[in-house]
Amino acid sequence: MSDAPMTSARVMWMRGGTSKGGYFLAEDLPTDRAERDAFLLRIMGSPDERQIDGMGGADPLTSKVAVIRKSDRKGIDVGYLFLQVFVDQALVSDAQNCGNILAGVGPFAIERGLVAATGQQTRVAIFMENTAQTAVATVETSGGMPVYSGDARIDGVPGTAAPVPLEFRDTAGSSCGALLPTGNAVDIINDVRCTLIDNGMPCIVMKAEDVGATGCESREQLDAAEEVKARIEAIRLAAGERMNLGDVAEKSVPKMMLVAAPRNGGAITVRSFIPKRAHASVGVLAAVTVATACLIEDSPAAEVADIPEGNRKTMSVEHPTGETTCVMEVDDGGNVTSAAMLRTARKLMDGEIFA
Repeated sequence: MSDAPMTSARVMWMRGGTSKGGYFLAEDLPTDRAERDAFLLRIMGSPDERQIDGMGGADPLTSKVAVIRKSDRKGIDVGYLFLQVFVDQALVSDAQNCGNILAGVGPFAIERGLVAATGQQTRVAIFMENTAQTAVATVETSGGMPVYSGDARIDGVPGTAAPVPLEFRDTAGSSCGALLPTGNAVDIINDVRCTLIDNGMPCIVMKAEDVGATGCESREQLDAAEEVKARIEAIRLAAGERMNLGDVAEKSVPKMMLVAAPRNGGAITVRSFIPKRAHASVGVLAAVTVATACLIEDSPAAEVADIPEGNRKTMSVEHPTGETTCVMEVDDGGNVTSAAMLRTARKLMDGEIFA
């Protein structure tokens, strides 16, 4: 490879769930991590709070990258590496999954010929390289290509699109080594009762009222609540080692989840920090993790949640722009065995991007 920095690459820009970003074939990016990260920072326009000199949208939700490769793993179609390109720092992180960007991986894999369509629906088995877990996306297809138009609606995205159901299995402890890395349903950190939990996304779940919030604030109100943000950031920094994540000062995990009783007929209300800015909605795997926390006896989430009966629980997680529905399967012991949810995706452009 030449010593000259990479100047362009083939890319597809897609909305996945309530996020959007660049989807690349692994072969179209530098193999050297430092060179790859430098290229991604340039194309996004980071670090700059406006990302004016790149494709990023001045928001963590629109400064994301998916790197896709054909998989040689048995029963797996493609590998998916998620990269969070920070907005105001020269930092590219692979410390987490993104279940929203995941929604575009199946369509992208079909578009690029990594997976052959199989009629009106095509199942794509995806190995999430960040955490060595598997998800299965079901993509609507016609004439061998993805269908993006349809009647499915998700909160946080205007209009409707084709449904992309996502099924997750064996996600417990994806980053922290165990569903409850401390072994406790509740840990007391800075006098606040917290559940340190990872069912696909490392999260710290606490009652909003315990940190000076109500749980019904808008994103803008939370971003302006400096005392609340300072308090939960102190908890996050103290919890990093306990969650087997080390020093998390410069990491994008764990996410901070402030929960309250549901207000619109759902299972629970959540206000999510990712981790230092308030989320406009809630991440897919964060919603799965919060729903799981609701099922842990005596946890802060369980104390405020409205939990349906039965081993198959349809749980609506309310957030600032609506709700995200999780379908949780539990065994007779109440342990979560699988989780599924509905997302949508849309191709926005396909071409070459320049650094």
